[in-house]
Amino acid sequence: MPLSSCAAAPAARHPWAAVAAAGLSTFCVVTTEMLPVGLLTPIADSLQTSTGTAGLLISLPALLAALFAPLVVIAARAMDRRRILGGLLGLLVIANLASALAPGLGWMLAARVLVGFCMGGIWAIAGGLAARLVPGPAVGLATSIIFGGVAAASVLGVPLGALVGDLAGWRWAFAGMALLSALVLALHLAVVPPLPATGSARLRHFGEQLANRRLQAGLALTLLLVAGHFMAFTFVRPLLLSVARFEAQWLGGLLLAYGVAGLAGNFLAGISAARRSAATVTAIALGLLAPWLFLALADSHAGAGAALLLWGLAYGGVSVGLMTWMMQAAPRAVEIAGALYVAVFNVGIALGAWAGGRVVDAAGLPATLWLAGGLAGLALLLSLALARARPQAMR
Repeated sequence: MPLSSCAAAPAARHPWAAVAAAGLSTFCVVTTEMLPVGLLTPIADSLQTSTGTAGLLISLPALLAALFAPLVVIAARAMDRRRILGGLLGLLVIANLASALAPGLGWMLAARVLVGFCMGGIWAIAGGLAARLVPGPAVGLATSIIFGGVAAASVLGVPLGALVGDLAGWRWAFAGMALLSALVLALHLAVVPPLPATGSARLRHFGEQLANRRLQAGLALTLLLVAGHFMAFTFVRPLLLSVARFEAQWLGGLLLAYGVAGLAGNFLAGISAARRSAATVTAIALGLLAPWLFLALADSHAGAGAALLLWGLAYGGVSVGLMTWMMQAAPRAVEIAGALYVAVFNVGIALGAWAGGRVVDAAGLPATLWLAGGLAGLALLLSLALARARPQAMR
């Protein structure tokens, strides 16, 4: 039978410490995935490759995470989830060390393949742990903390990695992530209780869940919202400079404010989605019309800044809001739903960034804002249609 999120497990002696360990796990893997964003030029120079080719260090793990998430869940079978997460964190330590020591691009890409494996596995398994670690009324907050690692990685992880890279070299940024991942592994082993599975996932179980209409809707919403976001946000720096005409010295503060808004959105959505997931996802889709608002208000620094904050607030809720939707759509197959979600999420990252680049090259920066807002508009219409068709089931 498929894996259930409600499998019996010994009560955690320190449940919130265990939740924090899961949140730090997502922080480490997402920071590792995104670390090259702030270090791409020095990595390319050091490894004697072009910046464009070095971009594979970002896109490759995202695409592989989409492939590996279902495979990890299938391969896990009835293994204790505590052991699987511990193993994945150990591999993450190795991947970061291999990156720090990489003598050439081939070695570096091999390390990033390992990052993609860890990314798919940690997201798929950690996402459904909240219900196994804390009582029912606290699941929304616990899920927010676990997925808060994703939001915190964009606010703190990538900028801090870039700072370390500037001060000591990009290799030390990866070495630092190896150390942090090792510390999180030690915390995980100390506070997370055994998490036995009650069954094993097989390929046919994925087929069964793909026939789940509400799960299908959640996957469609994920693709629209994530692809639309990355279509525009990949180019946020030139958008702020060229479209909104901010001075370069304002960029750090603006992006920090965006990240703080994202953290707030993560916790607001986590608490709200536990009670009304459809209404929460509808509100997120409405907020992600911000690229249109940004374009409309680009002549005003205050207006463009407000649109950027709304953008951060809305996107901060995407991970936890849609994962909650998935858990409610497939309560007896949370890991399968989570694996499918992670796969589509990462496909959305890769497709959005790739399509955004093509649109920018062909039609300019404003065009990608129009297209990104259009995808959010489609997601808004879909969520409204779903809520109208099944007002009780979709709450």
